[in-house]
Amino acid sequence: MHILLKNVKVIAPSSPFHGQQKDISIQNGIIQQVGDHLEDARATVISGENLHVSAGWMDIFAHFCDPGLEHKEDLRTGVKAAATGGYTTVMVVPNTQPALHTKPQIEYVLSQTRHAAATVLPIGAITKNLEGNGLAEMYEMQQTGAVAFSDGLKPVQSPGLLLKALQYIKAFDGTLIQLPDDQSISAHGLMHEGIYSTQLGMPGKPALAEELIIQRDLELARYTDSRIHITGVSTRKSIELIAAAKAAGIKVTCSVTPYHLSLTDGQLVSYDSNLKVNPPLRSADDVQAIQEAVVHGTVDCFATHHVPQEWDAKQVEFEYAKNGMIGLESSFGVIRNYLPQLPLEQHIVMLTEKPRAIFKQPQPAIQEGAAANLTIFNPAAEWEFTNDHIASRSKNSAYIGSTLKGKVIATVNGPIFHVNK
Repeated sequence: MHILLKNVKVIAPSSPFHGQQKDISIQNGIIQQVGDHLEDARATVISGENLHVSAGWMDIFAHFCDPGLEHKEDLRTGVKAAATGGYTTVMVVPNTQPALHTKPQIEYVLSQTRHAAATVLPIGAITKNLEGNGLAEMYEMQQTGAVAFSDGLKPVQSPGLLLKALQYIKAFDGTLIQLPDDQSISAHGLMHEGIYSTQLGMPGKPALAEELIIQRDLELARYTDSRIHITGVSTRKSIELIAAAKAAGIKVTCSVTPYHLSLTDGQLVSYDSNLKVNPPLRSADDVQAIQEAVVHGTVDCFATHHVPQEWDAKQVEFEYAKNGMIGLESSFGVIRNYLPQLPLEQHIVMLTEKPRAIFKQPQPAIQEGAAANLTIFNPAAEWEFTNDHIASRSKNSAYIGSTLKGKVIATVNGPIFHVNK
């Protein structure tokens, strides 16, 4: 496989070519040459207006539903959705059936995705079968290839159990991921508790359900001096709590979703079930706080929270619709469109260097002799997001029909080359 990228602008602060327009020649998954006016008669040429290249992007929280829920997504369609969205590495949550809570389940995910357009890194469960009772075999899973630990979409509720887990992972300097949701508070809440929940007559879920868990988990991380990552942060106070914890030296990092920085609870007046997510869409003030936290650097990276749901799970009354939205294919365009004040270089670092640093993954290099792990994109292209752009098995996106800014052209993950239509 020979690939030639023509006149691409390199966005990679750690590369000597950062900010330069270059040609890049790739053969059999290896970057052979970075230079000017390169030619290769045998190569597939990628050229076009305003092309940029960076290290391949990484997502840290996606649901590929495999094994057990393949009617929503499977590893093959999940990988295709990831590559379509510019991601060459994806961490997948353990909320499968059976859950990713033992060594054989971790081995299954790794073996099924060994030579794929996107590298799939399993997140091992913290508790056995995600039941929130006893700890799962985290050490065995870590030795097999689990990259972090979380109960994914069912966050650990017991403080005692989370304390034990935080102590346990210190043996191998691991990281726990928590979705901030106290499920004992307004368990039947359908949306953010506020003016709109009152107007719409829907049971609300207060911001308190998120903020209490964050406060608790930060104290547990302080006590154990262990690493925790909080994903799906969605309120102003949550951001303030995390910023204060970072300043105090607690080993905490955090990520936000594209939808929490672009959509508000006011949009639920449409009763669009694709807007039903957890944590729920928040107030305009919260969205502003999230956007500011991204630009100011309090937020470490992005997480798509790609949660596929089949047609039947969403095309019901709002009350009965399942939570979740797909996000891999639209993420880049949503963030560039709704957060134009975010400098491109900072955006790319939050997709490449930051997530890999948090979860101790090797940083791809854009230099001769390095394995090619690249995303090629046009950050200024405006386009309408349609069903045709979705590679996932499920189509539950609130952005269908929206104009997005920033388009992924192709990805290279070693010898695997993916080009978008």
